[in-house]
This record gives sequence, structure tokens and C-alpha cells, in this order.
Amino acid sequence: MSPLEVAGLVAAIAFAVLVVALALPILKLRHTVDAATRAMSDVADQTGPLLTQVNGTIGNVNTALVQVHTSLDGVNLQLARLDAITNNVQHISTNVANLSTVVSAAAANPLVKVAAFGYGVRKAAANRRQADEDKAVRSELRRQRKVRRSS
Repeated sequence: MSPLEVAGLVAAIAFAVLVVALALPILKLRHTVDAATRAMSDVADQTGPLLTQVNGTIGNVNTALVQVHTSLDGVNLQLARLDAITNNVQHISTNVANLSTVVSAAAANPLVKVAAFGYGVRKAAANRRQADEDKAVRSELRRQRKVRRSS
């Protein structure tokens, strides 16, 4: 065997070892690709029923939203009625306050005059009594002086 043939044989063996070494990862990669293909197939099989359920759920949510919207319309109507009632009550309370002021002014003015007149009468009577008492005291003092002078 010539050295060229030995070199060719070594090269052929090295190439065979390289092919076997690369074949093992390729076979493992094939199993991985098969598993990924099965997983994708399972996902595709489950997606159809899942989308059907999602469509049903969305339909139920839409129905619930319509019911909520209808309820909100009723609530808005009740709030509008309550607002009208509140405005009416506010007008009534304003009118009652104004009426109370008018009645108070109408009743208070004569009452103040009567009270002032009563105070004036009491004050005049008290002054009159005081004047009478002062007059009585002065006349008593004069009488006592006369009595002392004459004695």
C-alpha cells in the first residue's frame, strides 16, 4: 500500500466518522421537529373549540352590556326626575324663606313699637314714682327744718 492510498483510507475513515457524528444530532433534531409538529397540531385542534367558547362568551358579555346600558338608561331617567324634584323643593324652600322674612318683618315692626311703648310707659311710671318720692322727702325735710326753727 502506498502512502497515497493510506492517506485516502484515513481520509475516508475520517469522513465516515464525521458523517456518523453529524447523523446523531440530526436524528435528535428530527425527534424535536416531530414533537414540535405534534404540539402545533394539538394547538390547532384545541383552538377551534376555544374560539367557539370565546365567541359565546363575547356574546354573553354583549348581552350583559346591553342589559347594563338599559339599566343605566333607567337610572338616568330616575336621576332626571330626582333633579326636577330637587329643583322644585329648592324653589319651595326659597319661597318659604321669603314668606318667613315678610311675616317676620310685618309682625316684628308692630311688636317692636308695642315693646318700645311699654318700656316708655314703665320708665315714665318709674320716674313719676321717683319724683313723688323725692317731693315727699323734700317736704319732710322742710317740715323738719321748720320744726327745728320754731323750737
